[in-house]
Amino acid sequence: MNPSLTVRRIAADQGDVFRELRTASLRDAPYAFGDTLEDALGADASVFDSTAAEHAASRTAATFILYTEGHPAGLIGACFDDTPQRRAFVRELWVAPAVRHLRGGELLVNTASEWLASEGAREIHAWVADENRNAMRFYERLGFGPTGDHARIARAPDQWETLLVRDVRFAPGVQEH
Repeated sequence: MNPSLTVRRIAADQGDVFRELRTASLRDAPYAFGDTLEDALGADASVFDSTAAEHAASRTAATFILYTEGHPAGLIGACFDDTPQRRAFVRELWVAPAVRHLRGGELLVNTASEWLASEGAREIHAWVADENRNAMRFYERLGFGPTGDHARIARAPDQWETLLVRDVRFAPGVQEH
């Protein structure tokens, strides 16, 4: 891992940073996320402010920001679903193209996984678009494998996504609680 990279949980007052990173991710990879750039640009700043405040303190959802030499360069969401199984997910991973070679995506996934494990997760899930072969290979390198679950992508019903899972015991840096 590159020593110039750090990851921190979003702070309650970082709505503007969250908005900046979310719009950058949607400009760079609009096919990879549930929202659209138009949605993000049209949203009031208070939406990003309230999400940052919630994700800074919640025990069911968090956002983590990647920094390179102190500058925001990526993000990932981590959450539990509201099913009885309380499945844990990493979602909406994005790293700025200029720093992808530094393995910040791996650092984000592992940091989010550590937080989910600390909140009781035993498995970490991720939905990945079948057409996004780079993302699929990335998650496979991190120890994720298919669950057998597939679903149509809501905003693109002609496309499919696959649910991947990784046991926290095999995630680097994650200690089982």
